[in-house]
Amino acid sequence: MTDIFTKKKRSEIMSQIRGKNTSPERIIRKALRAEGYAYRLQYGSHKIDVAFPRKKVAVFVDGCFWHKCPVHFRMPKSNIAFWKRKIYGNAKRDKNLTRVLRKKGWRVIHVWEHELNSHPWKVLNRIKGSLENGD
Repeated sequence: MTDIFTKKKRSEIMSQIRGKNTSPERIIRKALRAEGYAYRLQYGSHKIDVAFPRKKVAVFVDGCFWHKCPVHFRMPKSNIAFWKRKIYGNAKRDKNLTRVLRKKGWRVIHVWEHELNSHPWKVLNRIKGSLENGD
């Protein structure tokens, strides 16, 4: 199936997709703030979505499409070479970044977008558990 938009229009649409301050990130931040937790956003050179530097806990909020969710990801039917390179590149970068941060002593939590839509309290409890059991 070919794209219904021109290249210029598709480029304009794609440029509107945010990489930070996404709805799932805002859900986590609001819940953490309500519980009284202080955190940093887009922390360090690694751009950790939500970071707790003193506790060395890093939280990444991963979109199901962009980060290749094992439950919901479906490869687009058009421009397959581009999307494979993009999506698999994102997944590889995520894996490498997790490894680097763990070597530096950080606890890394990846939260899928669908987890926040279905069970936000479980995600919050997972983060809280990591914050309270560390240190």
